[in-house]
Amino acid sequence: MLARLIGENIKVDLRLAPGLSPALVDRSQLEQVVMNLVVNARDAMPDGGSVSIETADVSLETSPFHPAEIVAGSYVMLAVTDAGAGMTKETQRRLFEPFFTTKESGKGTGLGLSTTYGIVKQSRGYIWVYSEIGEGTTFKVYLPRATESPAMVSSPATAVPPAHHRETVLLVEGETGVRLLSKRILEKAGYRVVEAENGNDAERVFGQLAGSIDLLVTDVMMPGCGGPELARRLQRHAPALRVLYMSGYTEQSAVRNGGIDPDLPFVQKPFTSADLIRQVREALDQ
Repeated sequence: MLARLIGENIKVDLRLAPGLSPALVDRSQLEQVVMNLVVNARDAMPDGGSVSIETADVSLETSPFHPAEIVAGSYVMLAVTDAGAGMTKETQRRLFEPFFTTKESGKGTGLGLSTTYGIVKQSRGYIWVYSEIGEGTTFKVYLPRATESPAMVSSPATAVPPAHHRETVLLVEGETGVRLLSKRILEKAGYRVVEAENGNDAERVFGQLAGSIDLLVTDVMMPGCGGPELARRLQRHAPALRVLYMSGYTEQSAVRNGGIDPDLPFVQKPFTSADLIRQVREALDQ
């Protein structure tokens, strides 16, 4: 999943602690945190480099490096470090503000880190950033350590309460991790989801379920038949079929490089559960 998001010129270095304690956090939301931080690291290294992902069991106490209101205790730490240009102290102070971005117009929404912050705080955790100009940046996420077996611990409430919809969604995504995450989000919202790995597989599934597919959710860039071409093929048989495009590119890049219609719904990866569910609902209600 991460390899597809960051590209070939960036190396991912995993430094994962053996026997790590379970963390008290919703799994799909934690995946969103990891994707947001790694994509942020990617953007800090336009010429390539490396990003490291580390985990460790840690104990926290009040210190100059952490908020005064921190609850001392045992945590699981997730650290994401890039080798980019680093950030000024002023930028670091504003990082988690909604819509704050250092990117030029059209290159970012400024919501990735604020979404990450919200997920971490909802999970009763903390996020801390350290950066020096020319030396790169480290984000450290501290999550409460579960005191029981993961199977015995109930997850925090998700950002979007489960709904009860009856529509059927055809989900087309080549990356297994992204597809499973998307399916889990949609099924929790009450949708029926059928999967396909590529355009040819999607056409076969569509043919078997003729008349029962309400929405096509498809990646823009896929080997062979891309999302826009797949939509055209399926709409020849079902002109009323709704379409939602998703991509690791920004919407502007997907329009320019992927050939999608800028007037159609679009969700950018990495996305939150709320983003995906909202866009699916809007596409169906058009």
